[in-house]
Formats: sequence, C-alpha cells, structure tokens
Amino acid sequence: MSRIVIIGNSGGGKSTLARKLAKRRGLRHVEIDRLLWQEGWTLTPTDLYMRQHHEIIEQDEWVIDGLGQQDSLPERIGRATEIILIDMPIWMHFWLAAERQIAWASGSLDHTPGGIAQMPPTERLFRTIWEVDQTWMPNVRALCTQAEKEGKNVTRLASVDELTAFAQAI
Repeated sequence: MSRIVIIGNSGGGKSTLARKLAKRRGLRHVEIDRLLWQEGWTLTPTDLYMRQHHEIIEQDEWVIDGLGQQDSLPERIGRATEIILIDMPIWMHFWLAAERQIAWASGSLDHTPGGIAQMPPTERLFRTIWEVDQTWMPNVRALCTQAEKEGKNVTRLASVDELTAFAQAI
C-alpha cells in the first residue's frame, strides 16, 4: 500500500511530479485542486470538499498533490505512507507561477490546475502564494517533522534542481 502526499506552495511542480510518480508506481493520482476549486476559481463548499477528501484518503493507494483546505492536512498526512514536501524559497514559487501564467495565457499549458479552463487572476495567485508562505508553511513543515518522527518517509525538496533530480530518479 502506497499513499503518497505531495505538498507545498503554488507553482512548485507538485502536480507534474505527482502525475509522473503515479504513472510510474501504478497509483491513482488525485489533484486536490480538483476537489477544492470549481470553475471561475470559486471554492467548493467545505462540507462537500471534506467529504470527498475523506473518501479519497480512506482508499489504500494514491498520490495526492496540493494543499487543499488547511483543516484537511493533518488527516491526509496522517494517512500517508510517504510525504514529499516541495519547500522552495518564495521567490521561486513566484517565478514558476509566473511562467505557468504566461504558458496558460499563450495556450501552451498542458495541464491546468484543477482542470479549470479560466486562468486565475495573477494578483490573487501571487497574494495566495505569499499568504501560504507566511501562514501555512510553518504548520506544514511542523506536520512533516512530526510525521518523520513517527517513522514516515519524508522527502524535502528545496530547489528546482532537487525536484528535477528526484523526478528523474523515480
């Protein structure tokens, strides 16, 4: 049984890595943004999101990427057998998110976050990246440290080079 969580801030390559890892290991891939967001970048109602999240993590094999709702992280990490934390400097997330926005605007983005057709407003995306870095990531790091103390395999990737090397090695 493999239950892999890939978490980190926006634009860090979580979904790309998750698709590759799921294919390589023959696991179901779940992009948490598909649960969290609806067309037009409106949030899914909390009760529906939490119910769908719980149903997915109760399964035996999966790769789930993304943050989702903050309250769902402890349960997801608790159920995981492996955790991959993409924890690059905030400027790198801004850079990668900007590159994704440009690709999206030019029509050359292969996979849109959450499968949503409409590009998110760049200002809102960047504000979210800032808020996640400042308010969510300390807790995410603490959850990963606790999971590691409990014996779970936690991989921390702190640069694009580390992410690339990890992706090539799987």
